Amino acid sequence: MNRRIRMPDRREWDVTGMDCAACVSKVKGALGQIAGVQNVEISLVSQKLRLTMDENAISVTKVEEMVRSLGYGIRRLNPATVADIVFAQDATNDAGAPDTPWYKTGKGRLVVTTGILLVLAWGISLIAPNEMKPWPFVGACLVGLFPVARRALASLRVAQPFSIEALMMIAAIGALFIGAAQEAALVVFLFAVGELLEGVAVSHARDGIRALGALVPKIALREDTAGIREVPAVELRLGDVVLVRPGDRIPADGEIISGVSGIDESPVTGESVPVSRGPTDAVFAGSVNTEAALRVRVTRTAADNTISRIIHLVEQAEEARAPTQRFIDRFSRWYMPTIVVLSAVVVCLPPLAFAQAWSVWVYRGLSLLLIGCPCALVISVPAAIASALALGAHNGLLIKGGAVIEATARVKTVALDKTGTLTLGRPDVTDIIVLDSLPETQVLAVAAAVEGASSHPLAQAILRRAQSNGPGIDIPVAQESRAIPGRGVTGRIDGMDFTISSPLQAVRDGALSATDTARATELEAEGKTVAVLYGDKALALIALRDEPRADAAEAMRQLRNLGITPVILTGDNSRTAAAIASMLGAHYKAELLPEQKLAEIRALAAQGGVMMVGDGINDAPALKQATVGVAIGSGTDVALEAADAAILRNRVSDIPALIRLARSTMRNVRQNVSIALGLKGVFLIATIAGLTGLWIAIAADTGATVLVTLNALRLLRSRSLDATS
Repeated sequence: MNRRIRMPDRREWDVTGMDCAACVSKVKGALGQIAGVQNVEISLVSQKLRLTMDENAISVTKVEEMVRSLGYGIRRLNPATVADIVFAQDATNDAGAPDTPWYKTGKGRLVVTTGILLVLAWGISLIAPNEMKPWPFVGACLVGLFPVARRALASLRVAQPFSIEALMMIAAIGALFIGAAQEAALVVFLFAVGELLEGVAVSHARDGIRALGALVPKIALREDTAGIREVPAVELRLGDVVLVRPGDRIPADGEIISGVSGIDESPVTGESVPVSRGPTDAVFAGSVNTEAALRVRVTRTAADNTISRIIHLVEQAEEARAPTQRFIDRFSRWYMPTIVVLSAVVVCLPPLAFAQAWSVWVYRGLSLLLIGCPCALVISVPAAIASALALGAHNGLLIKGGAVIEATARVKTVALDKTGTLTLGRPDVTDIIVLDSLPETQVLAVAAAVEGASSHPLAQAILRRAQSNGPGIDIPVAQESRAIPGRGVTGRIDGMDFTISSPLQAVRDGALSATDTARATELEAEGKTVAVLYGDKALALIALRDEPRADAAEAMRQLRNLGITPVILTGDNSRTAAAIASMLGAHYKAELLPEQKLAEIRALAAQGGVMMVGDGINDAPALKQATVGVAIGSGTDVALEAADAAILRNRVSDIPALIRLARSTMRNVRQNVSIALGLKGVFLIATIAGLTGLWIAIAADTGATVLVTLNALRLLRSRSLDATS
């Protein structure tokens, strides 16, 4: 009988107690050594662990035991629930748990315990005989060192001998052996304080994303055959209808069935002004209904709503490490062993080669071991990146990782699609010029039939115009309708083929005369887009205009002030593109097919970093090709997947805001690295020269870690990313 072979399974846990990048590396390294475990992903911000495991080779229990042996809590998550996707509010974290006072966390209790023992030891030493004075400090040191030693041994068992806990244990025990018990106890206490401060600081970096999860209401008013009743929001399914009262938060992404109201979307998009929404309009989970009752049909489950997707993108973004962070990670791998070797040289060389006192140089070597700890350096980049991701999400900017932030900071050119990006994406028909004997209503009917299956803004404008002419227009059904990217749309009606395309394509097809081409050119010179309807000959010219967004010109000005060149890339005709570019003060390239857009992006990228901003399916290849691809506002799911970042609100001014955020973040990173390395360098030299001691060494290391974390958190103080000038 054949055994059933189980395929690798994707699992997810909530891991508590991680408060720095070193914690993430420790867990990831340990799990990566287990046979049957693959693709380990850990998010420091959300404290989520995801991995692929072969349950024929390894059990879930084994994974959980490994994490617990390293000193962290772990709780298995059930798939597709808001509590799992967001942040488990009742999770028992070791450090930085929501709503948990610092003194009730494991590290908080350790600080309180070691602090009390240190004070008691000093008190006892004042009255104890000289030969007994060190022992209270020895006791305080060993009690505080016990949990540190346990974590160090756990790391050693998984082949990670150079952990900070191991260095701390060696330094403290070494200090006891050379008779520096007071300093050993003080070092253990300061180390505990430093770890606690790291946890508190990282918890603040989590608050921005954690707050998003709290926006989704836990209860929804669902309509069913029994009437309206309260149900948990996680139980909502596609097609369910919910009632949203004035003042309530919308419990799921959906589409309004009935009712018109102002919707405050600021929790999701950062847009502070409520927008009017009515039937057929999409709404986000977590948005606030401000005016009238709405009936909303659910279009996304809790696991897939906008806020869950934002949080998931931020979690994924942590895995996309910036090149600077990858370099520091590689640097740390050989930095720690180097410090250990250097400390051993400092301990052994002077006594052996120059007959110096062992106690002096053992003391200095132990101090060097502590000051050489790379915690501040390791956390310098991820702390800044985490703050930037949280700040971006608060302002409706989704960034898929530190690599994207670093690339965005180096951008020299921003290429922008025109329709739906720089313009409102809702053009209106302005002129219908009939070129044949057909009445205008019939022209509109044929055009609407051909465009009926298209979602392009120009197609939707023609459909709206046909429908607005009232019931007098009978729109037929077109057969074999298909879009030809960059060229037009074709369809068959009553056995006849009809095409709607640009004037240029119509000329190529031999359907447009020179006279009619001249008339189309005149319309284009007015900033209008012209579509030609033709069968075996031209039937009509349909002119449309799509107005620029209100903030488009200001956004172009901000980009130029940042030293960035804006370029419009559009498939529209040159005259319309020139009119829009002139209004906005940007360069342009027009009449581009998707593959030509791609070639333009490659050419721009050869001159330096290029950002591509678009919103449509046709933009997806260019978004992927660019150094940084950005999907804007109501962009399609294809564009969002292809992009490196997304702007959730339809504001062109968020493009320079994204670049300002990236540049501020990279400045913060450089400051953090300078602080970490600068303090290390100063105290390394001072330690070897004998100017500093053990407690100053650990205080300097803790201080550097706290400084870089607080500096990173400064990014979160700028709640708005609007230009200040």
